[in-house]
Amino acid sequence: MLVCSFHCSLHRSWIYKIPFAALLQGKNIKTTPRLFPDSLCSSSFLHLSLRAIMVSHKEFVAAGKQPGLQVWRIENLDLKPVPKALHGSFYTGDAYLLLFTTAAPSYNIHMWLGEECSQDESGAVAIFATQLDDFLGGKPVQYRDVQNCESNTFLGYFKSGIKYQKGGVASGFQHVVTNDMSAKRLLHLKGRRAIRATEVELSWASFNKGDSFILDLGKDVYQWCGSECNRYERLKASEVSIGIRDNERNGRAKLHMVEEGEEPKAFTEALGPKTAIAPSTPDDEKADISNKKKGALYMISDASGTMKVSSVAPSSPFKQAMLSPEECYILDNGVDKNIFVWKGPKANMSERKAAMSAGQQFIKDKGYSNTTQIQVLPAGAETTLFKQFFSDWRDKDETTGPSKAYTIGSIAKVKQVPFDASTLHSNKAMAAQHGMVDDGKGKVQIWRVENGAKAPVDPSLYGHFYGGDCYLILYSYRLGGREQHIIYTWWGLKCTQDELAASAFLTVLLDDSMGGSPVQVRVTQGQEPPHLMSLFQGKPMIIHTGGTSRKDGQSQLLQRHPSSGGELSVEASASSLNTNDVFVLKTPGALFVWRGVGASDEEMDAAKHVVGFLGGSPSQVSEGKEPADFWSALGGKKEYQTSKSLRNIVHPPRLFGCSNKTGRLIVEEIPGDFTQSDLATDDVMLLDTWDQIFLWVGNEANEEEKKGAPKIAKEYVDSDPSGRRGLPITTIKQGAEPPTFTGWFQAWDLKMWETDPLDRIRGKF
Repeated sequence: MLVCSFHCSLHRSWIYKIPFAALLQGKNIKTTPRLFPDSLCSSSFLHLSLRAIMVSHKEFVAAGKQPGLQVWRIENLDLKPVPKALHGSFYTGDAYLLLFTTAAPSYNIHMWLGEECSQDESGAVAIFATQLDDFLGGKPVQYRDVQNCESNTFLGYFKSGIKYQKGGVASGFQHVVTNDMSAKRLLHLKGRRAIRATEVELSWASFNKGDSFILDLGKDVYQWCGSECNRYERLKASEVSIGIRDNERNGRAKLHMVEEGEEPKAFTEALGPKTAIAPSTPDDEKADISNKKKGALYMISDASGTMKVSSVAPSSPFKQAMLSPEECYILDNGVDKNIFVWKGPKANMSERKAAMSAGQQFIKDKGYSNTTQIQVLPAGAETTLFKQFFSDWRDKDETTGPSKAYTIGSIAKVKQVPFDASTLHSNKAMAAQHGMVDDGKGKVQIWRVENGAKAPVDPSLYGHFYGGDCYLILYSYRLGGREQHIIYTWWGLKCTQDELAASAFLTVLLDDSMGGSPVQVRVTQGQEPPHLMSLFQGKPMIIHTGGTSRKDGQSQLLQRHPSSGGELSVEASASSLNTNDVFVLKTPGALFVWRGVGASDEEMDAAKHVVGFLGGSPSQVSEGKEPADFWSALGGKKEYQTSKSLRNIVHPPRLFGCSNKTGRLIVEEIPGDFTQSDLATDDVMLLDTWDQIFLWVGNEANEEEKKGAPKIAKEYVDSDPSGRRGLPITTIKQGAEPPTFTGWFQAWDLKMWETDPLDRIRGKF
């Protein structure tokens, strides 16, 4: 039973007892009020404000209006937004509601439950999740995520890791972005793919030799690395340290890398005299083959007046025809800690609304762990994991290319404005869909970092960036009658450590000179946000691979990426071509525009702007009809990415790491959108492109990983719930990747591993 309190203007409280399940299911509720004096309305009652049980909470007004992530915490059984800079920080005593919106749009709703959150808070977040689902037309996918057992989808929102902090709203802890330098805490970092930073006791007893820890003293943030902590874990832990400095301290804290045995005086001042460091501890139990065990299918129905579960198929693979649109189903993959609840589009409303609670009851009835993940899926929004339990799954609407969002069910009727960098400043509908603060017509100032100082860039060269440099871009605009500022700090992939460090320092100086009011955005080459690319007044952003010392006359090959809206300078080689894109080739004697068979008209329009930058009269070249001088300019004809599956992705590629760093060979999926930097050089990586499996062997992988990975790849395919069998398994080595592999990674850099990634991230300290 749920007790709700409605406070009236007469300073009295009407107390109702409402069946909790009925509230979740949206049933008509008949209640008889009992009048109590305010003195009896104590904390022993579950106080839920009137707004909290209304279908349209005030926080829902802006929900799903812009692509990206929105986070709320349950505070006094109401929704309170968490500042964007603190997304990824969670109090263990609280419950959170998250909404992720794509540009399509499509939606993911997550309920996150801290291990110490109360029953009241978990109940409240379930109600809000149901109401938000209603508000968005029942189209979102709903997830139930529990601390330390989050779904891969959830973890993918926080590529730099998530932090668990002690306490919660009941203890008075608030999510506030400040420049407070009085912090004093110790964070324990675990994981290689998904980093979790958990606040632990501020004591030497919390340390061990196998992990990284962060001693956060406010003004100074120390990353401590145990003697048995490997390089990749150090690299990932450094991202958390940088996030604390940039987000929680607004760039004003100083980062330090500390090795075990070399602790500075600040450690003993904070922790007391040093004691013996404990040996490394094994990681928590992980599935050897993630989400690859057999499932069972059940139908759920309330036709008899109570929810009943009946078996449909005892094991996968299933047939899509088994799912009737008039019913709801549970796909049981509980042995791998996954439960899916599928909502038929014609199922009755009570069944659809009770989907999450039905999944929770199923977990209890089966005796599964309370940390089992639950996904609630409306028809048309099925996740990859769910679909791979069916041998014949076909989507109603399929993506038209690797850069286009999925169109899902009826929400596809919402017109998606194509991304076009040349009109970003004038197309307000597109600007809104792509999360723009304005149309980019404000004032722009750009400096290049040179010799530790800012060197102004000639305005005629605005929009050109070189991979060997770092830049500071100050954007000023007016909003609500006030002048606002954004500082973009852009890091080229080949800039020096000195430039990285100098750019961070210069950003803080520029921020300080403006009273600390600007928004700071650190951008790595290849990850430019749309708003940054809108600042060049209709001209595409062009990124050159080298530094500013490039000599005139050198061949340039520019690749148009519609997903980012910018142009990327890539190696002038035929192997860099991709059938899904447009390329502009500039040589001392010629200018070519090459169009792949999967390229769009929008990409061709953008190529015209690139030609305008480079100058000259271009020759139009279509894929398959290239003249001899085109191949000659690229050093000869070579194999390049021509995979048709890239043009019509039904099963998005997935990347896994195979590692025995914990003492046994395990497989972990890379959360979120993967990049080349997710390839751990001390591991073997498995890339699943649905019709082919790649094993990528890092140069520092050990013999056990090299020998065990092929067996894992075979088991991965053989145990696939969709029944895939006999797929080709290709083994390739770091530094010798074919285009059939690199084509799945945007902006592949052939020289990425010439410098130590750990040295590079240390440069950001």
